[in-house]
Amino acid sequence: MKKTELILRKKIIPFLIPILLINQIISPRKVWMILLVGVSAVFLISYYWAKSLQNGLHLTREMRFGWSQVGDHLQERFFLSNDGWAPAVWLHLEDHSDLAGYEASTIMRIGGNSIRKWFKRGICERRGLFTIGPTSLYTGDPFGIFEVCLEYSATVNMMVMPPIVTLPEIQIAAGGKIGEGTNITKSWDHTVTASGVREYQPRDSLRYIHWPTSARRKNLYVRTFDSTPTSDQWIFMDMNQNVHAGVGEGASEEHGIILAASLMNWSLEHGRAVGFGAHGTEFSWFAPRQDETQKWTILRALALLELGEEPLERLLEAARRSIRFKSSAIIITPDLSGAWLNPLLLMMNKGIIPTILLLNAPAFGGKGNAEQVQKKLVNLGLNHFLVNPEYLDNMEMQLSPATQKRREEYKEARKVHWRPLI
Repeated sequence: MKKTELILRKKIIPFLIPILLINQIISPRKVWMILLVGVSAVFLISYYWAKSLQNGLHLTREMRFGWSQVGDHLQERFFLSNDGWAPAVWLHLEDHSDLAGYEASTIMRIGGNSIRKWFKRGICERRGLFTIGPTSLYTGDPFGIFEVCLEYSATVNMMVMPPIVTLPEIQIAAGGKIGEGTNITKSWDHTVTASGVREYQPRDSLRYIHWPTSARRKNLYVRTFDSTPTSDQWIFMDMNQNVHAGVGEGASEEHGIILAASLMNWSLEHGRAVGFGAHGTEFSWFAPRQDETQKWTILRALALLELGEEPLERLLEAARRSIRFKSSAIIITPDLSGAWLNPLLLMMNKGIIPTILLLNAPAFGGKGNAEQVQKKLVNLGLNHFLVNPEYLDNMEMQLSPATQKRREEYKEARKVHWRPLI
């Protein structure tokens, strides 16, 4: 919606004209007449100049986006048309968007009966829900007597999701184990999930023949299956502001959220049902599911997470009463006090197998001693992984060329047509 306003900046001019006229009537002089004609002419020219700009300027703002992740490039294009006779010798476009890392405000000029087009680019620097717009245009006559203000109130919400990266050193197994890899015994008998193919043997059932591979290799091949059934997997994110450290992209909570997003994505791609729990300023709880909708639901929750005051032990206590027997749990926390170990042990008594991703709080600028907590975890036989700030540095560079190509193709597929904002 467009709203225009014509503002008189030099308010002394309307009072100056009658004063000059009265002086000319009372005491006719050439100087009064020259001033009267000159000031009146400038005032009228400025007024009609400003009215031409007010009625003739039109702005169109378009953006190409569906949703974005941290690090994605954002692009907008602007069309400014001037249908009036008067040029805008100065024009200030002010963008009121709150998207971190993006600034569309600019200063320019445009001639009469002309059109200008330009692009603005930026990078999504921070996760969250942001607003693109509103937009204001300010211009005026060359003498500075009138100012024209055009307000475009249209806005669009834009969700910036946390990035998803490949974590080569962290692999989650069916039992919640974490480490250098997963030892899975291949079975020719049908169990839960298919993991590959092998050549057909006389004892194999014909119903397990993988016909596409057999046709391609011109020989019979059967599917192999994981001998270990998969269980539900939960990811718990500690959002207690009293234990996190660091600021901006280098903060411990941002590293934890990237870990949560990446592990969730990995698990869903490998056929695991994933649930999520966190308690920041708001409580987030999503039961395990295994579909594409769950991915976007958890990513949205991660994008909106903010630090709160609830400690991790309360979240784990609530989880112990809610999650199923023999589930696996991934716990991401920088809390080095170990206060959350007691509810964790109660979860283990229920058959829940935990994996702890311990954010090294001192390395992020916080307090505590990671070694003491690690010793306790070792003594309890709990699988854990210590995460330092440099763990996620240059993670994109660690991807294989094939993986990088797939990510670029995925980003390209997400592009949509230009959509008008105003």
